[in-house]
Amino acid sequence: MKGDNYSILLVEDDDSHAEIVRRNFEESGKPHRLVRLRDGQAALDYIYRQGEFSDSERYPRPGLIIIDLRLPMVDGLVVLNVIKSDPDLLRIPTLVLSTSAAEDDKAMAYASHANSYLVKPLDCVRFSTMIEVMCDFWLGWNEPPL
Repeated sequence: MKGDNYSILLVEDDDSHAEIVRRNFEESGKPHRLVRLRDGQAALDYIYRQGEFSDSERYPRPGLIIIDLRLPMVDGLVVLNVIKSDPDLLRIPTLVLSTSAAEDDKAMAYASHANSYLVKPLDCVRFSTMIEVMCDFWLGWNEPPL
């Protein structure tokens, strides 16, 4: 995760949640490029470099994916299944960031090989703190596969 070209894909339809994530990654001081998309179909297009995302120089393959479960167009769980079913993508750490604490949602996400499942706290301060810790781990401590 070290390096200026490290790309993070955030798939989040809620603008306020996306802003909290963006701000905390920015404040982490660690080099990265955050790309935010609002729906699951756009995420699949980005990951597979289709349509407007066909230029791999402008839209590099992400080194980390953060995805909400409930997304327009294509559900986040479907996107997660596609990522983790593709041998070229399955090694990309993929984190679920959801408002759902339902055991069924967590079980389905982990059965689909999510690398982490985080429940968004309702309190904005706690949410920011959680994202700050997530940034520290994934951009600082974690050693990604080559």
